[in-house]
This record gives sequence, C-alpha cells and structure tokens, in this order.
Amino acid sequence: MPKLRLETFTDGVIAILITIMVLELHTPAGTSWHALGHELPVLLAYVLSFVYLGIYWNNHHHMLAAVSRVSGATLWANLNLLFWLSLVPFSTAWMSEHHFPPIPTAFYGIVLLAAAIAYYILQTTLLRAEGEKSKLRTAIGSDFKGKVSPFLYCVGIGLAFADRWISLAVYVAVALMWLVPDRRVERHLTALHTEPTE
Repeated sequence: MPKLRLETFTDGVIAILITIMVLELHTPAGTSWHALGHELPVLLAYVLSFVYLGIYWNNHHHMLAAVSRVSGATLWANLNLLFWLSLVPFSTAWMSEHHFPPIPTAFYGIVLLAAAIAYYILQTTLLRAEGEKSKLRTAIGSDFKGKVSPFLYCVGIGLAFADRWISLAVYVAVALMWLVPDRRVERHLTALHTEPTE
C-alpha cells in the first residue's frame, strides 16, 4: 500500500492539533508584563506541547522516508498514535490552566508515555512489513532515546505527586533529548536520497 496517504493524513491531523492548542491561548487582560505573567503557565505549556508535536511530526516523516510501503496493521498503529497525540491539547489545557497540579501533570505524562508506546508499536509494524534487514532497521540502530524515554516519562508521572516542577523538568528534559538530532539517522536518510537510481 502506498505511504503517501498515511503521511498526508498524519500531517493534517498534527497541524489541526497545533491549531487547537494555539486557540487555547488567551489574550492577556491588560497590556503590561504583569498581565502577560498571568498567562505565562498556559504559554509555557503550549511551547512544550508544540515542541512534542513537532518532534513526533519530524520523526514520523523520517521514519516513513525509510520505508517503501505500509500495511493494514500500520494504518491502525498510526491511528493509535494519532489518538494519543490528539489528547495533547486537552491534557495541556487541563494542566496549565490550573497551574500544574499533581493529577493533571501526571495525566500529561501518561499521554506522553502512551504516545511513545504507540510510536514504538507503529515502528514495529513498519519493521515487520519491511523486514529486519530493511533501511528502516539500519536507520533506527540501537534506538537508545526510544528506549529511555518511556522510563523517564514514568519517573515524571511519579514525581508529579511529589514535586510538580521536577516532574515538568523531566518532561522538558525528554523533549530536549529528542531535539538533539541523531546524526547517524540523518546521514543514512541523506544517503538514501542520494543513491543513484538504475
């Protein structure tokens, strides 16, 4: 099955999710820095969630660039990922509008954890369709960040009930970890696009 429809649908959904999140931002009641400060928790949570959605969009693009086709199982696995990503605007608003209380902060982490697991499932279905000696397998390599992220999310979820700021720091740390580009993957994907065609 061609992968273009899957890519286009995913791009559209993520674009809508970002739009929903930005609509949750409220204009400050006044024109002073103090007035902006009242909206700062919502704004900072928006930035974090925007970064997460951007990371998923970017990694999804790179992953599909390394495959030639998708299966029916892949379509369902992709919908599973999009379901959890669709909860990001809701969990972001619930957490930030109440100034990061324990349960909403933990729920935000649960959404991030579920999305990470869903991404792994999607990756697994693509590997199954492509084979263990595929270009995708080579590009993924040891997948250190993919393995450590769920553990850190679990730590962040637990810490939400002890210290919400440390919990949020863990979520930020995971995002920063993914913002650092994987040069090995980039080199492999670049090589794929520069291979001479017969």
